[in-house]
This record gives sequence, C-alpha cells and structure tokens, in this order.
Amino acid sequence: MSDSGSWPPGYGIKEMPRTLAPALIDAFRAVPVAVAGDCMGRSLGALGLKPYHESLHAVLCGPALTVQVRPGDNLMIHKALMMAQAGDIVVIDGGGDLTQALVGGLMRTTALARKIGGFVIDGAIRDLVEWADGRMPVFAKGHTHRGPSKEGPGRINAPVACAGLVVQPGDLVMGDADGVICVPAQEVAGLLPRVQAHLRREQAIRMSNEQGTSDPERFDAVLRAKGLPV
Repeated sequence: MSDSGSWPPGYGIKEMPRTLAPALIDAFRAVPVAVAGDCMGRSLGALGLKPYHESLHAVLCGPALTVQVRPGDNLMIHKALMMAQAGDIVVIDGGGDLTQALVGGLMRTTALARKIGGFVIDGAIRDLVEWADGRMPVFAKGHTHRGPSKEGPGRINAPVACAGLVVQPGDLVMGDADGVICVPAQEVAGLLPRVQAHLRREQAIRMSNEQGTSDPERFDAVLRAKGLPV
C-alpha cells in the first residue's frame, strides 16, 4: 500500500504487521479470556459488547485487522474484507453508533468464504438470524435493521479504540462467552507461560474444591493481614 500521506484526508490503508507465529496463536485458542485477563492485571477488556453468534462454545482468537469508520458507514469494511486473511479478526471502531448497522448477512457470507476468524464491532449489526448459527463469531455493541452508507471516510490497519479497548493492527484479539480482550503483539509470547501456569493452579484449586479438601488458610491469611482476628 502507498504511504498514508498520499491518501485524501480521512482515508488510509496499510498492511497488517504479521508478527505472531501461527503456533503461538493456536496455543492461545485454548486459553479462556478470563484467564488471559487475570494474567494481565484484570483491568483490560472491551465493555458493552454482546455475542450475537448464540454459541457459548464459539471462540475467536487471531491477529487484529483494524478498521476505523465514520459512524454508520461501511465502505472501508468492505475493503478490509478483501485484504483479510484466514483467521484474521476484523476489529471495527464505529464510534459505538447504533443508528445504522455496519455489518450484515451479505458481508458475513464474504467473511465465511475468506475464513475470517470473527468480528469485534463497536457499532451495530443486522440480519441476526444468519449470525445465530454460530459459524462466524461476532461481538457487537447492538443491532438495528437500518443499513449503512458506503461513502467513507475510514482507515484500515490504524490504531483503534473499540468499546474501550485499544487495539493496534496485528495485536492478538481473543473472545469467548466471557467477553473480548486484546493482547499487544509484543506481549503475547511472554504471556503464554503465565497463562499456562495460571491454568494449572486453577485446575489444582478446582480438584481441591471438588474433593472437599480446600485449605481455609488460603483466605484466612488474607483476612488476618487486613487486621481481622480469624
């Protein structure tokens, strides 16, 4: 793509930086969003998004292809779908506008054909019956029957703010029944051993809970440290 300086005001198209190894992305597919969030300080994640694919078992996990659009306009989303590779997560900053849908059933068929990994949309979608089959994960702020304009402007693979989540192109985006989170690309490799260790600790606690052998000292010690005489 040409340098962004040659684009008209309000427009820009760049290629996504592809720095995440496929094996690393695959390793995170088995990591719950809640666990990744715990290991990142429990302070990050998109707010106010709803899964419209109606499957508690559907997950999205892949590199972010980011799109910034004028609220209610999806011209640049169509272009982004033509650029997307299999497994990419299309992250759309639509400004949270719910008056016009940005993505609908026809665009969904394109995404399925290109094997896109899912959508995260700070805006509205439509054609809910089609999304409900669970084949294409989609998290959106809301829905409406009203369609979009196709006039622009917009940017592809620029930093975006999506439902309170800062996403750089190429970051790892994860979504499941608990919500959506973004892991900065430069932090993904270092996060993996931490989430794996966290999962092992959780499994040990789960087994202890199931067997009735939980150690009361686990929380009593915390309470005593806060001055409670237990």
